[in-house]
Amino acid sequence: MTGDELLAYCLAKPGAWRDEPWEGDVVAKVGGKIFAFLGAGPVTSIGLKCGPTREVADEWLHRYPGEAKVMAYIGRSGWNTLPVGGTIPDDELLEAVDASYEAVVGKLPKKDRPAI
Repeated sequence: MTGDELLAYCLAKPGAWRDEPWEGDVVAKVGGKIFAFLGAGPVTSIGLKCGPTREVADEWLHRYPGEAKVMAYIGRSGWNTLPVGGTIPDDELLEAVDASYEAVVGKLPKKDRPAI
């Protein structure tokens, strides 16, 4: 899977849109909240909400040691950085995108949630 394909998958989610809150750093948002960090330049990794707590998100670190990493600054809240094109299968990356999107949508006020 390429970074462009992953971004397209993110943006195909209901209510999703592309933003650059920091110059050159691409993110996918829903209802004004980020659900995927894709970074600058060619996409080599994606930052996703991988669990409601750090302990749950650590499952990725145990399954993919040396690949999955705790995301800087917000990792304590269950965010991880997962490599694109590494050993993590594409279907698992897509499931992680789905889970991150659903987690973020679930925290939005009902008036801001997209119709799914």
